Amino acid sequence: MTTYILPLLIIIVILLLVLIFRKNTVDLSPLREDNTRLRERLAERLGMLSQNALELKNISTDIANFKDILMGNKQARGTFGERQLEDLVRDIMPPETYGFQTVLSTGVRPDCVIRLPYPPGDMIIDSKFPLESYNRILNDKNDIGAKKQFELDVRKHIDAIAEKYIIPGVTAESAMMFIASESIFEELHTEFPNTIEYAARKKVFIVSPATLWATLNTIRAVLADIKIKRVAGQIKKELDLLLGDLSRLSDRAAKVSQHFNLAQTDIEQLQTSVSKISPRAEKLRDMEFGED
Repeated sequence: MTTYILPLLIIIVILLLVLIFRKNTVDLSPLREDNTRLRERLAERLGMLSQNALELKNISTDIANFKDILMGNKQARGTFGERQLEDLVRDIMPPETYGFQTVLSTGVRPDCVIRLPYPPGDMIIDSKFPLESYNRILNDKNDIGAKKQFELDVRKHIDAIAEKYIIPGVTAESAMMFIASESIFEELHTEFPNTIEYAARKKVFIVSPATLWATLNTIRAVLADIKIKRVAGQIKKELDLLLGDLSRLSDRAAKVSQHFNLAQTDIEQLQTSVSKISPRAEKLRDMEFGED
């Protein structure tokens, strides 16, 4: 029995030594390469996260600046509203159909004039809006005094637009008040419906960027239709003149044809007379007359 145990132990020891040797000689380079690539990817991801964080910071700064424009400096807010209005009008309307800061006959200088044939006449768009009292509403939704003051300020501005920009015989019978913020436009319609009705009675239509876009596209389509009708009228007028000329030409051609037919008849009669005279002349020539 011991004879078999000793060789078996020797074999086990040899196998253990082989396993230990193989374990120590395992190639770890693929693992090192994978580790290197993993570190590179992590560094790339961290760089992208850092860039995104910087962009988010810039966006938050822009949002803060935008809020300062809308809710802060009145002059900056007015410039922003005018610029947004100009961009909308330039993108939609043909250049000959609008004007900015154009002086009217009364001496006032509206932000924008949409030139329309009279009637209805030029349509005025005002881009200013009273936001000071609206800021108080944002700070406290339950401030009844701020809401009343905001509604009063809006109505005063509506009255000013109606008085300055609705001129009988010069402009259209209505004007537009442009609000550069969709949220303010929506809240105005939701929370202050009486003010919207008051503006409608004054024929001052309150518009936002979206509603102004739709309104300007409608006006452009109407102007195109008017232009087509005007051209069609000119074509009809020229066609009537052409038909008149053709009628006179037909009459004159008929008269010329009649004269030509008469002339042809006269020529035929002349030829008949000649054909009768010629034989008689021949006979006279052939006659012998005695000489004295």
